[in-house]
Amino acid sequence: MAEGHVVGIDLGTTNSLVAYMEDAKPVVIPGVDGSPLVPSVVALDPLPAEGGRPTVTVGNSARRALIETPERAIYSVKRLMGRSLDEVRAERKYVPFRLADDVEDGEVPRIQLGEMRFTPPEISAYVLRQLKRNAERFFGAPVKQAVLTVPAYFNDAQRQATKDAGRMAGLDVLRLVNEPTAAALAYGLDRAQEGVIAVYDLGGGTFDISILKLRDGIFEVQSTNGDTHLGGDDIDQLLLAVALDEIHAEHGVDLRAHPGAVQALRKAAIDAKIRLSTEPSAPFDIELPNGDRYQREIPRAVFEMLIEPVLQRTMAPCKQALADAGLAPEQIDEVVLVGGSTRIPAVRALVDELFGLGARGKKPHTELNPDEVVALGAAVQAGILAGATEAASEMLLLDVTPLSLGIESLGGAVARIIQRNSTIPASATEHFTTGVDGQTNVAIHVMQGERELAGDCRSLARFDLKGIPPMAAGLPRIEVRFLIDADGILHVTAREQRSGKAAEIDVKPTYGLTDEQVETMILDSFDHAEEDFARRLLVDARNEADAILAAVVKAPQSPAWNQLSAEEQAAIAAARDRLTVVRQGTELQAIAQAIAALDQATRRFAELMMDAAVTSAIRGKTMHEAGNELNAAVTAPHSFAPAEFK
Repeated sequence: MAEGHVVGIDLGTTNSLVAYMEDAKPVVIPGVDGSPLVPSVVALDPLPAEGGRPTVTVGNSARRALIETPERAIYSVKRLMGRSLDEVRAERKYVPFRLADDVEDGEVPRIQLGEMRFTPPEISAYVLRQLKRNAERFFGAPVKQAVLTVPAYFNDAQRQATKDAGRMAGLDVLRLVNEPTAAALAYGLDRAQEGVIAVYDLGGGTFDISILKLRDGIFEVQSTNGDTHLGGDDIDQLLLAVALDEIHAEHGVDLRAHPGAVQALRKAAIDAKIRLSTEPSAPFDIELPNGDRYQREIPRAVFEMLIEPVLQRTMAPCKQALADAGLAPEQIDEVVLVGGSTRIPAVRALVDELFGLGARGKKPHTELNPDEVVALGAAVQAGILAGATEAASEMLLLDVTPLSLGIESLGGAVARIIQRNSTIPASATEHFTTGVDGQTNVAIHVMQGERELAGDCRSLARFDLKGIPPMAAGLPRIEVRFLIDADGILHVTAREQRSGKAAEIDVKPTYGLTDEQVETMILDSFDHAEEDFARRLLVDARNEADAILAAVVKAPQSPAWNQLSAEEQAAIAAARDRLTVVRQGTELQAIAQAIAALDQATRRFAELMMDAAVTSAIRGKTMHEAGNELNAAVTAPHSFAPAEFK
């Protein structure tokens, strides 16, 4: 149950905000300086003279430190959330920072700020604490619960890192909400709109596109796509790179050797970008370390030509999201623009062209401040959870999972349990069995991806189900349950139903996928569909051959074997040897024919075994009792179960 005020927080790459519901309307909460925007920058003040612990500052004061003491400040830390050490190293081309030297592979990356070090969630926690303080100052009361937003393409590790940051900030995170979903909420789900909406979210560091359907009070994400390395920061970097090159060429000064000057130039680039959204040109004017001045007027036409490649990178995710939803651009009823970068006229023109809005007499939704809309939507979701209004309590919010999830089965195939673009929260169960006699442990390998074989998909986690009573292959009945909660975190449970032995895991990988990797995985599944299907059929055929051969090996131990003639036994042996040979090859048709031949050769033997089983079942029992036993035997999961563990 919600206690006190429940706030909605947009933990952004560039700026962060906090909002709440006031009289059924979302409202942003201002900071001490009167601005609702808190720059997502964290810095250490200089070490006190007496040698005490330095003060951590957040927001505008920390942004000043980027120029004065850049080695003691960090920005855009959202890019680092839930990333592996290698991925964090790669991020240094986007965000200048220093890694702690003694961090090893497999450990949580730590950022060195001055004489102190922090993990990315710890740095984000400082931003969240500042927002929490702003809200508590506004309400005059403690704030303990919040809804946080995340990019739609944040994976399990990145979502978990965000929740960890909230907990470190002293917040009970009631829900994580995808940023495009929050934006659609802010635009009036309470009005029970019907139709299909595209939410185009180009923020400071991430791009998301989501296709949403509103119908009968149900808000459902049909598909989502995006790029976690695309946003206003990339535009800033382009302007910065041009200015750095010109300064070096015209003034002979390499500003890269002066971090403070680079940050001052970066701020000038951001100011120019903002002015170019409303003015035909914008000036650069800064003093260089050698006393010269760099002065440059940038026309909007030159700016738009420069950023065109960045804007075009948003098109592929948009087209993929439309394809996943099975929709054409003209079937989109409304388009919502989110993120400060959508103020750029060239962005709005590109969106209008993609969805053909102008031709239909429509415009994208820009009524709400694009910097605030995600926080406002988070406040609406907070109001839903707090039961702030009767209308809010009737809202239903549904998101989707971007990639299929499953486990590795016998032969390296992937048994999908939750399909890509399934609505979440989601739960699915599949039953499996063992492939080896007397097997007491099974290794469960959780996979993510669209390919047919485990080697082509991404490994999420591994765990063991131990202590299974030894049984013949095919007798254990193992139930595997996948549950994706409302925050998109995956929980996997495995239980052997006969013995009750169980094991479970919350999938919290130490590293995540970039959106480019996700897109590549999806495209690869299309490009290799025919090849993958053929390989999967071969794996399945070999598994079937192995199961039949394992049964035939035991045949001489059955009393029914002695009822066969020498010719029948020889025919079974010949068919068995033929299947053993061709099973090693790659000719699917040859394996299928050998399986059919062995099946035909063992047909009379199977009939004799069934007669013996029926005779045994009815001896000394009523017809009702015998029928129940035979039914249980027929329905038990033998070696022909959907898949078997390795």
